[in-house]
Amino acid sequence: MKKIILTVAAVFAFGFANAQETKFGVKGGVNFANLSGDIEDNSAKVGFNVGGFVEIKVSDKFSVQPELLFSTQGTKFEYSETFDGSTINYQEKANLSYLNIPVMAKYYVATGFSLEAGPQIGFLTSAKYKVEANGEEEEVDAKDDFESIDFGVNFGAGYDFTENLSAGLRYNVGLSNIAKDSGNDKISNSVFSVSLGYKF
Repeated sequence: MKKIILTVAAVFAFGFANAQETKFGVKGGVNFANLSGDIEDNSAKVGFNVGGFVEIKVSDKFSVQPELLFSTQGTKFEYSETFDGSTINYQEKANLSYLNIPVMAKYYVATGFSLEAGPQIGFLTSAKYKVEANGEEEEVDAKDDFESIDFGVNFGAGYDFTENLSAGLRYNVGLSNIAKDSGNDKISNSVFSVSLGYKF
């Protein structure tokens, strides 16, 4: 953990020391989130991400972009059970919320178009199981079932429509086992996101 913090601090220091231009911005978008690993019969659920960023331009083609994002993630299950000839359809969701801090390295391969990659640390803010059946809902707290910190790596691409308005695609690969007290089972986050950003 200490090494990661020092590495991020070094990236910030290098970026600001060599910055040609620094722009602040806000962004938000849609998440298509899932959990992967030792988990079966689950599917992606729709969430969202919103937050801010700083783009530190090191050269004409290279930027460093740290971000602070609130992100809703998790997964869902759909199944049916039959009792006394009646079928009940269930939808169960694991709703996870994170405060994510990605640090992206952006390389502009053409005017306005960039490729990006970088590490991410996430802090779990809430975790709940929600079950819906026959129009009824039940929700229980599940924060004790998940690790409080998640590490991952992001890959993506972006396009600047103007000096201020941009759009981006990103895929987050979770590297941590987020399942607490799971024995040998391993579960990690997997998130594909589409976002719009505005630079001031």
